[in-house]
Amino acid sequence: MTVSNLKNLPVLIVEDEYLIAMELIEQLEAVDAIILGPVSSVEDALKLISDHSPISVAVLDCNLRGELCYPVADALQARRIPFVFTSGYSADEFPEKYAGVPLVEKPFLASEVVARLESLVREAVTVLRA
Repeated sequence: MTVSNLKNLPVLIVEDEYLIAMELIEQLEAVDAIILGPVSSVEDALKLISDHSPISVAVLDCNLRGELCYPVADALQARRIPFVFTSGYSADEFPEKYAGVPLVEKPFLASEVVARLESLVREAVTVLRA
């Protein structure tokens, strides 16, 4: 069994659907990530981001109880925290400034999201080593 590069890393979960959040938590706990959240609103996500340091990577549901998550995405980008969008929206429905952000379309398997997060961490490590 290989060790996940998410082991002991703080992962923020921003998701308003309880069952999806629980599936993500289960998958992330299986790779020994440190779970932050889940939070289910833009306000709570922004508070957690401002109050908690560090956050290594995040999962961000685009639509949080009818409110778009873009303020949260902007806060993460400002802090250079990589994240994955999860959404029922297609990639072409997102503003251009998020073109480089990975999207996992709903419905998804939580393992898909974890794999994307692991990829983001690998990319960040590669950039730091370069």
